[in-house]
Amino acid sequence: MQRLICHVDMDAFFVSVEELFDPSLKNKPVVVGGKANQRGVVAAASYAARKYGVHSAMPLRTAGQLCPQAIFVEGHPERYRDYSKKVFNVLNRYSPVVEMASIDEAYIDLSGTERLHGPPLRAAHALHQEIDADTGLKCSLGLASSRLVAKVSSDQAKPNGILYILPGREARFLAPLEVRKIPGVGKRTEAELHKLGIRRVADLAALEDGFLASRFGKWGLALAGKALGADSGAWFDAEIGSDDGPKSISHEYTFSEDTPDRDRLETALLRLSEMVARRLREHRLYSRTIQLKLRWEDFTTITRAYSLDHATHLDKEIAGAVIALFRQAWDGKTPVRLLGVHAGSLQPTEGQMNLLDEPRTARLREAFRSVDHIRGRFGEASISLAKTLNAEIRERVHENPFDLPGKSPKDKAGED
Repeated sequence: MQRLICHVDMDAFFVSVEELFDPSLKNKPVVVGGKANQRGVVAAASYAARKYGVHSAMPLRTAGQLCPQAIFVEGHPERYRDYSKKVFNVLNRYSPVVEMASIDEAYIDLSGTERLHGPPLRAAHALHQEIDADTGLKCSLGLASSRLVAKVSSDQAKPNGILYILPGREARFLAPLEVRKIPGVGKRTEAELHKLGIRRVADLAALEDGFLASRFGKWGLALAGKALGADSGAWFDAEIGSDDGPKSISHEYTFSEDTPDRDRLETALLRLSEMVARRLREHRLYSRTIQLKLRWEDFTTITRAYSLDHATHLDKEIAGAVIALFRQAWDGKTPVRLLGVHAGSLQPTEGQMNLLDEPRTARLREAFRSVDHIRGRFGEASISLAKTLNAEIRERVHENPFDLPGKSPKDKAGED
């Protein structure tokens, strides 16, 4: 059976969802992620804004300078999750093997589905049309025998296109592309390859594995495989849908202005702890190691960690640990630029607890389940501790969202 992988990439997803709720945004330069004068980065830019050089991950202030006429939108994570689930539901009609790589892209294994959906391009066109009909959103599809080539081909098909790379043509398709088109090749690796005279994938494919291994170690061997269209390196080695959950969970916040205000800083840590705790409960995981990230006004960054005597996913326990770390690390006067809360050493159970504390902890768990249900229906900001109501910290659009379809235990178990 010939392997057939489809990569689905939603076109300008955040912007497109915003346009559904506000049609006046269509065909205009739109930037999602915050205001033009805020710290932070662009989560998405419309194609009209991209003509001015605006792109995702760019600082918002830079985007404002490049395209001052752009419409800047804070973003609505709840809407994006809702539409991501709609896309996921369509994909599940075509194959039981689906993996949401992020809120706006997915891999679907169509191997062996020809009797149901027809040959590859017919199936792809049907899927493409069904996503549009069910969501009102455009997407680009890439089909190939490997995840890597499927991802590259969907990028080449943008916007709103379909590209199928025939089996045996993978290396030929990749050869003329710039090396940065290979997933996993960032600016640093690209610069190193350019120093070696490697600018196209064909240049990379012509090198011997031993040479690449001597220069880049295991990553060099992965690059050799990628240049030929093979699934090699990091999560490309894994089968679709084999994700076993997060290894850690964290949230960060950059203040609009550096601040030495103790109350504001500790309120921010409390809010970040709430967000981390909810993510832990979503994944039915508990953390034993809580870490603080602290960045001063001069960009000096430190981390401090504390190991609990039992694992937890309760807001209060996470906040208590991280605020204690903060009070030890901060001198009480130096302005702070960024705070972060990180939960590590994740495990599926709490482990041994003090029997006297168990009844109280059980009540707290039940209360937070109710809180999570309300947030799931009405949004992350719909309910919060009184102290954090005015914290001005919300889920960032570009972060991995809560309740990503196909990632939570309830989705994998097939529950409602």
